[in-house]
Amino acid sequence: MRWVLYPLAVLLGLLAVGIAIVAIAVAFAWPTLPSLEALTDYHPKIPLRVYTADGALIGEYGEERRAVVHIQDVPPVLKHAILAAEDDRFYQHSGVDFLGILRAAGANLATGGKRQGASTITMQVARNFFLTREKTISRKLYEILLAFKIEQNLTKDQILEVYINQIFLGRRAYGFAVASQTYFGKPLRDLSIAEAAMLAGLPKAPSAYNPIVNPKRAALRQQYVLRRMTELGFITPTEQQQAIDTPLKVATGSNTAGNLDFGGSADYVAEMARQIAFEQYREEAYTRGIKVITTINKAEQDAAYHALRRGIMDYDRRHGYRGAEAYVDPARMNAEQTETLDELLAETPDYDDMLAAIVTKVGGGAVTAYRYGESIKISGEGVRFASAMLGDKAPPNKRIRPGAVIRITRIDNHWEITQLPEVEGALAAADPRTGAIRALAGGFDFNRNKFNHVTQAWRQPGSSFKPFIYSAAFEKGYGPNSVVDDSPLSFPAGETGSQAWEPKNYDGRYDGPITVRTALARSKNMVSIRLLKSVGTRYAQDYVTKFGFDAERHPPYLTMALGAGSVTPWQMLRGYSVFANGGYRIEPYLVKEIRDEAGNVLARVDPPVAGETAERAIDERNAYLMDSIMKDVVRRGTATKALVLKRGDLAGKTGTTNEYVDAWFCGYQPTVVAVAWIGFDQPRKLGSGETGGAAALPMWINYMRKALDGVPETYPTAPAGLIRVQPAGSATEEMIYKENLPAAPPDVPHEPANAPPADEAPAPAAAPQPTAAAAAAE
Repeated sequence: MRWVLYPLAVLLGLLAVGIAIVAIAVAFAWPTLPSLEALTDYHPKIPLRVYTADGALIGEYGEERRAVVHIQDVPPVLKHAILAAEDDRFYQHSGVDFLGILRAAGANLATGGKRQGASTITMQVARNFFLTREKTISRKLYEILLAFKIEQNLTKDQILEVYINQIFLGRRAYGFAVASQTYFGKPLRDLSIAEAAMLAGLPKAPSAYNPIVNPKRAALRQQYVLRRMTELGFITPTEQQQAIDTPLKVATGSNTAGNLDFGGSADYVAEMARQIAFEQYREEAYTRGIKVITTINKAEQDAAYHALRRGIMDYDRRHGYRGAEAYVDPARMNAEQTETLDELLAETPDYDDMLAAIVTKVGGGAVTAYRYGESIKISGEGVRFASAMLGDKAPPNKRIRPGAVIRITRIDNHWEITQLPEVEGALAAADPRTGAIRALAGGFDFNRNKFNHVTQAWRQPGSSFKPFIYSAAFEKGYGPNSVVDDSPLSFPAGETGSQAWEPKNYDGRYDGPITVRTALARSKNMVSIRLLKSVGTRYAQDYVTKFGFDAERHPPYLTMALGAGSVTPWQMLRGYSVFANGGYRIEPYLVKEIRDEAGNVLARVDPPVAGETAERAIDERNAYLMDSIMKDVVRRGTATKALVLKRGDLAGKTGTTNEYVDAWFCGYQPTVVAVAWIGFDQPRKLGSGETGGAAALPMWINYMRKALDGVPETYPTAPAGLIRVQPAGSATEEMIYKENLPAAPPDVPHEPANAPPADEAPAPAAAPQPTAAAAAAE
């Protein structure tokens, strides 16, 4: 009997020694365990988020994309899936599941390797917050001790809530709330059993079981979770099979942030808001859960984005197809190995609806292209735009042939070949009373070109600058009925200080004496120059600063009359707001308020309001008269295309610079002012006939169609100090400053009835005056 008792005594002795050693280790280790403040006062890193004024999320910035959700808001199906996948005895054990350890050990012995772990949810929380992932006995001991300490200080629901919000689930998604948006584009409450099981399988290895990158492995993991849910009684076998048979619609593409509603249409706005938040809060902006509420309207922003893209694409199509974007080695194009083609496509990013595809076959007037598992045949109208590059006569380096990388887009029910444009543009709109930005598109695609053309592009405004010169003239005694000679001008080198300058009217017609009203409607260069010469270039240079322009960017030379200075679309938006709001200087602004994670307001903009707290920039009579004559630009001048909107309260001015380099339309209705511009980043000719009225105005119209939907026509009230006169020989009355009545000409020649409005376009190249850029005008 002693031979049995002796080994047992030795075993018990060793066990006692082991227990003593563990007890001593615990006694020494317990006081050194970290404080649980990070858990008891849980404040995870919440990214900076940017919203529209009407609540749409348009941007998210931070290393960790996270949205905190309370345990009571987590649907039971997701809780059950997580417990089934990670810790089915979570609500029974005290932090360490000894039964689970024995079960895992048995499974590992049976399979001959370490295939199963035994970490509980509590142990995972301890590891994620306080420990490294090194596989040592000491680290595991600390993990167990921390698990016990966590269980002593937090309830089970609190621990599970921390886990659900903290765990990393791939693709920069931290927590199940963001993962649900990232992978399925929906909130937690809308998850199906199949989707919940897929998400619950991610913590084990987010990269290996990512349904976007590794759909097959993710499906296997999902099936395991579903099987465990059935074994535990969370779902029925029928529900399990239905979930397995349900095809999952996984979110793909660049916009997998879930509820980013715009799909890129507000990227420039979001970036501007991010910069504002960073300037105020530095790196904390990306971790404090700050919410930036912008002034833009979701529907109008979407309209501006699409109006800009349509305007740019219409311009691009007018100038023809330039050929294939790139070529891939035909040897790598084994149609049987679609993974290779997918890898090739992955090297060429998509830009919104302009998708990359690889040509696999050309013939019979049709093109067959491959795109991520789909073979697409394009023919008829779909190849018309690119037809010049389909034949053998097309340049070899541009021809569409097998291996060519092309762009395709789906229009209605068919595919078309398209191309990425080379030209850029800008479109911005604001409330002229407050300066609140209503929509802003800083370029064709933010992911392709992050340069914001609304705020950063310094360009010549051309004739769109003329209203500011006319406004200056009104302050010097001129009025809409004033007659100015529209005859040729010539300036010798001695007068310009440089070289001889002979500016022209675009159409080559000179109408002699005409009214200021008619001159602006027809964009007559000679009248603008004479007005500027009359009021004085120094006076005009100082005067335009009332509208927010920089004096140094508008040298005091006569070329200023033709818009040869430098402006940004942002400045033009501010300048035209003065005419729209009755003469008040406002400052455009994009951010309405900034809030913390709890919704408390950290900062709020209280803008000066036109007619209330804003500073007056120009005389209200001046603004009224300018509004009146700019309405004629739309009614019978260079912007008559805007009449398609069927409104009488639109005003504005087209602008085209010398050699058709920049095209503008700046205009407004009393409730909204908008500016549209198109041109190349490296200035070059847009092409003959690409005027402000042809290239920029359509963008403005398409935006305003949405912005003015349901808005009644509005007209300003004539201010005091104006007097109505009827020039001799004219059938219409005109308003002028009351004090200018004695100087009003007694006989104003009226506009010839048979004189159509001149098309807007630039004058032939003119010699610049000293330090001025080439004269820009229509």
